[in-house]
Amino acid sequence: MANALEISNLVKVYDNGFKALNGIDLTVPQGDFFALLGPNGAGKSTSLGIVSSLVNKTSGTVKVNGFDLDSQREQVKRSLGVVPQEFNFNAFEKVLDIVVQQAGYYGLPRKLALTRAETYLKQLDLWEKRDTAARMLSGGMKRRLMIARALVHEPKILILDEPTAGVDIEIRRSMWRFLNELNRQGTTIILTTHYLEEAETLCPNLAIIGKGNIIAQGPTKALLKDKDRSTFVADFTASITELPPTLVSDYGATLVEGGSIEFHTRQGQTLNEVFACFNEHDLEAISIRPKTNRLEELFVDLTTESE
Repeated sequence: MANALEISNLVKVYDNGFKALNGIDLTVPQGDFFALLGPNGAGKSTSLGIVSSLVNKTSGTVKVNGFDLDSQREQVKRSLGVVPQEFNFNAFEKVLDIVVQQAGYYGLPRKLALTRAETYLKQLDLWEKRDTAARMLSGGMKRRLMIARALVHEPKILILDEPTAGVDIEIRRSMWRFLNELNRQGTTIILTTHYLEEAETLCPNLAIIGKGNIIAQGPTKALLKDKDRSTFVADFTASITELPPTLVSDYGATLVEGGSIEFHTRQGQTLNEVFACFNEHDLEAISIRPKTNRLEELFVDLTTESE
């Protein structure tokens, strides 16, 4: 079975000489829920723009669902559903018309287009808004409308560029439930997001890109296995003004605003040991909370190194 996406030695150099991609290699298995992560300007959007034929590559090869981008561009386009970060529909058109018109671009008969539009708008809780002008929708509804539009021709691969940007928690969760079910039914999903906890929870595989290079790629659990440091912040009954040397040497502790302590644990170290150290120095902790998740720390470490 062909991979959903195969990128080999992909290079993009713009007319001004800026090299956005430095010969990246990337593979996404069929049926995967895959995250492509990186800071702004790292090359995420350029990479996905090339895959979706919105950006011309300088060199390299791209295969989508087994089809070559250079020689089988139409098959590539039919294999993809793309949800860009920016809203790009006619805000004065009705919700149903936006989805049906998209189906027409792929040659679907109107009767089938209407059936599919109803299916996806209902699944995304937009059917009651079908006769509403898109400009009247909330930000979360507009995001869901773009997903329905991208799915109406039932592509094998769905590309989501920051799909939950500006969306409240409740709508984010409902979107992920829908997308998880879509993935379970066989659709490959490629995701970019700045919400790294989403990527860690949803995506079995990921790649991190920085300065136009893939700097990490593989199973999420395997990448995080080597990330043995976790960062926490402890609050106390009284503000801390001076750190015991043991906390600094053993846990890398530093004072943070408000008299709290930020510290790190590594493999083999437990929070119980940290509490024991607090008690030894008469520090009464009232709470300990994670500062970042492991993927966020890995992301920061790798992208900082790449710069």
